Amino acid sequence: MITLFERATVADYATWRDAFAAFAMVLKEKGVVASTVYQSVDDPNDITVAHEFATLEEAKAFVESQELKAARPGAGVSETPTVWFTTRV
Repeated sequence: MITLFERATVADYATWRDAFAAFAMVLKEKGVVASTVYQSVDDPNDITVAHEFATLEEAKAFVESQELKAARPGAGVSETPTVWFTTRV
């Protein structure tokens, strides 16, 4: 199992959360098995999302997908998130 982490600052958490919920079908289509959202205790607009994938190839394809890139501005993500891939040991 591969976990993709994305950390971003969003313009407004509530707006981002609504966009994230609306994106659920795309997540499933792109191979996301599960997602968890983390919010900074110091800044509610500083978020980290963990997505679980079966393979690293699926995770990398998701990050590069046009659907994800197109959804970010409407969700209030103005800069490219910090992204990293992990595996549980």
